[in-house]
Amino acid sequence: MQSADSIDGFFPLATHRPADVAALGELVREADRSKHALYPFGGRTQIGLGNAPTKQGSAIDMRGLSQIIDFPARDMTITVQAGITIDVLDRLLAPENLRLPIDIPFAARATLGGSIAANISGCRRLGYGTLRDYVIGISAINDEGREFKAGGRVVKNVAGYDINKLLVGSLGTLGIITQVTLKLKPRAEVQAMLFFGCESAELEGLLAKLHASRTRPIAVEALNRSAAAGTLAPRGIASGAPWTIMVAYDGNAELVAWQVRQVKEDLGRRSAEVRETTDVETFWTLLADAPMDESARLGFKASVLPSAIAAFLVKMDGHAERPLLFAHAGNGIVRGMTSRSLTQDQAVQLIVACRQQVAGCNGSVIVTHAPAEWKPRLETWGPPPADAWLMREVKAKFDPRGLFNPGRFVAGI
Repeated sequence: MQSADSIDGFFPLATHRPADVAALGELVREADRSKHALYPFGGRTQIGLGNAPTKQGSAIDMRGLSQIIDFPARDMTITVQAGITIDVLDRLLAPENLRLPIDIPFAARATLGGSIAANISGCRRLGYGTLRDYVIGISAINDEGREFKAGGRVVKNVAGYDINKLLVGSLGTLGIITQVTLKLKPRAEVQAMLFFGCESAELEGLLAKLHASRTRPIAVEALNRSAAAGTLAPRGIASGAPWTIMVAYDGNAELVAWQVRQVKEDLGRRSAEVRETTDVETFWTLLADAPMDESARLGFKASVLPSAIAAFLVKMDGHAERPLLFAHAGNGIVRGMTSRSLTQDQAVQLIVACRQQVAGCNGSVIVTHAPAEWKPRLETWGPPPADAWLMREVKAKFDPRGLFNPGRFVAGI
């Protein structure tokens, strides 16, 4: 047992760091006997996501479960315990020329289990999808302290219900993930990024041209001036324009070279107007970490139709609070944050404006981090969805005792 830990200012009784699955199971059974809740965490990189806890209990530090179970590299799969960090996982895969192409913030601290529970994704989701596309097997502890399994260790194992996808993004409310089998991708032979600036009036048309292009980018990012100034300018990428667009490609050298030439032609951009770089890994890290700056007072994530993203970005860039905006423009995902102090009222006004803007295109806005006392007014997850009843039914089936992360998920689940 370690010293007590806190989540949103709420202090569990103590923090435990089990060294194996058996010890974790016993902690769950003890919590059931004492009628306490359990709050699992990894590297705490996403600890601000969700509502404040609603029930006294204990924190479970999952970083003690970090073993490599099986790595048949030729099958391009790996099975590891959930407490392994993303950075360690990547260094393990690199000698075999393999990768998990998901951009996860603060990779040196973030654990695989925590990233799966929060369903983290980044720039390359346009080309490579999300964690749901890579988890082919999963094990977790249920509310009786017993380990259950779903999926398997081979890609073709598709028998039974797809519990894998149910646990991804469940924020630890259905069980505590202990072990994961991932399918992997080969590392790209070549990567390239192009950066160029554009005016607000150009943004919608330019994104439409990228969508219509014969090329297949793995990422299309749009950063407003304030976001680019803090993220790209220190690396020598500074367009000075209201928007900086980043387009990325990977694959074999011939294919990447053709796509770079072709997209310039499709966009009608002269070479002098475009900055290119092959130092791509640095920028993946920057673009993953920057929107999750832990010093920011407020962070949010908006999901809109890709066709509506330009209008959303221009509107929010003109808001009085001038948030920093980082958009996965090919997917309709926008991460925003404030770089200066806000009052609670100002934060509420910003989030309300975001939600009003996405309402017409069936979008949503969640708060990714904010002071705990602000969260009730901000409605962390937004208004309860129409299928909240179904989510409660699923929760009741998996965790009828209400042990795991009670109150922290959508609709107070």
